[in-house]
Amino acid sequence: MNSEAKQILNAVKDGSMSVEDALLKLKTQPYEDIGCAKVDLHRGIRQGAAEVIYGAGKTAAQISEIIRTMQKNGQERILVTRLDQAQADEIQSSLPLKYHAEARIGTIGEIPAPDGIGKVVVATGGTSDIPIAEEAAVTAAMLGSEVIRLYDVGVAGLHRLLSHKEEIMSATVIIAIAGMEGALASVIGGLADCPVIAVPTSVGYGASFGGLSALLSMLNSCAAGVSVVNIDNGFGAGYLANMINHTDVKEK
Repeated sequence: MNSEAKQILNAVKDGSMSVEDALLKLKTQPYEDIGCAKVDLHRGIRQGAAEVIYGAGKTAAQISEIIRTMQKNGQERILVTRLDQAQADEIQSSLPLKYHAEARIGTIGEIPAPDGIGKVVVATGGTSDIPIAEEAAVTAAMLGSEVIRLYDVGVAGLHRLLSHKEEIMSATVIIAIAGMEGALASVIGGLADCPVIAVPTSVGYGASFGGLSALLSMLNSCAAGVSVVNIDNGFGAGYLANMINHTDVKEK
């Protein structure tokens, strides 16, 4: 993927950037120490996507300082996960942050036009799983993927899922999000010809053990091609789905 590095090299190739300027951009200090954080300025060059700010446990002032550091170094789109309303309100007093309340995500900059090789489908077992699904969906969209949402299509009413076979079978990657017994991932894995990323959620009654039951079910899926991220980790699923959706054919 590594789009930022490719952009620099393509700019040199087409003459819009000099070799010296490209070298300077690549050699710029790889991180900036601002006291409360060491902001990774080379993440985009190494991995194709800039550093994402994890908001939980940080003050609004710390998050704002990290954002300003990223902006100062040319980062136009910034993602802040696990952000609560109070943090967002304080940050918005001085920065143009858009708050996606259901996803608990803050964003700086517009969602880009999709440039992946296909579509990312985000499916949930129930309505209660939507907050985690939105975290995945907003993450993937902000990184440049086209996202299709299929919500409340769990196995308690399988006909709801089967009515979306076209979206499932045309996806490049599917994120299957479910609590309770977590069966949705196995069902989708048996229908799709693409990678399935399973996300167990902490939704469920006592014996679901805060998502552990769904996690174990997904890890033991008999459907091939199903991988699993941690409980409630919508961000991790959205990031991975975007990477798969931007996998280029390697030139030999």
